[in-house]
Amino acid sequence: MGERSNGTKALNITRNLPIYVIRPTKSWQFLDLSELWTYRELIYFLTWRDVKVRYKQTAVGIAWAVLQPVAMMVVFTLFFGRLANVPSEGVPYPLFAFAALLPWQLFSRTLSESTNSLITDQRLITRVYFPRIIVPTAVTLAAMLDFFIATVLFVVLMLIYGHTPGAEIIWLPFFVLLMLTTTLGVGYWLSALNVEYRDVMYTVPFLTQLWLFLTPVVYPSSLVPEKWQIIYGLNPMVAVVEGFRWSLLGVGRGLSPMLATSTLVSLALFLTGIIWFRQRERTFVDAIGSGGR
Repeated sequence: MGERSNGTKALNITRNLPIYVIRPTKSWQFLDLSELWTYRELIYFLTWRDVKVRYKQTAVGIAWAVLQPVAMMVVFTLFFGRLANVPSEGVPYPLFAFAALLPWQLFSRTLSESTNSLITDQRLITRVYFPRIIVPTAVTLAAMLDFFIATVLFVVLMLIYGHTPGAEIIWLPFFVLLMLTTTLGVGYWLSALNVEYRDVMYTVPFLTQLWLFLTPVVYPSSLVPEKWQIIYGLNPMVAVVEGFRWSLLGVGRGLSPMLATSTLVSLALFLTGIIWFRQRERTFVDAIGSGGR
């Protein structure tokens, strides 16, 4: 009787367990927010793992988040601000450069790390099911720690130079969101492409360098002729960098047609990146196993 009773209880427990059916994603399917919420703890785990791995066994640890933008600011100030006399629209060049480096540092770091993120986590991807889009997303979220640390340093720099933000500061949250949108969109595209075409990772360093000079990081967008402003705005990072400068320093064109064009490109890049990633993730396991093309 005891064994029969235990068997009956086990059967009842088994019947009460939820049944999950894993199906391949449909072509051109958009993001499932409810599924991401279900895996929110995994997002936190992967984000925190990326933070720890980045600074593990480094001599100065998290101080790299300060040293990197400061070093670039000094180099840009010396060569572009002093030697080349690049205009900074009436504000000290260190502030001018650092305001652009805040979003650019996050973007350039995420560009390289998210591209190879799916290959780096191939053991996890080939053994356990979870929304694959979590992997490049976690890379961007981990980079936000450096961004916040650099932002605190920028506030200190503004106090040193005695610069006070104007009313445009209320637009800063929008441009932070636009920065994340642009970064995630590019990350989704490149990470999905890199699974099938491994040479994508080798083009990223060149792409990052080229993109830097196509973005108004070391120079103001006012140097671009008026007739090319809309075409220049096709670069999604133009709106991000110019938006940061305008909201923090009050310089630049503000809410111009160029910024509107760049913002629309950024949103299109983000939405198509999600759709492309979701469409290709059905083949990730096979492509990773075969080593890509």
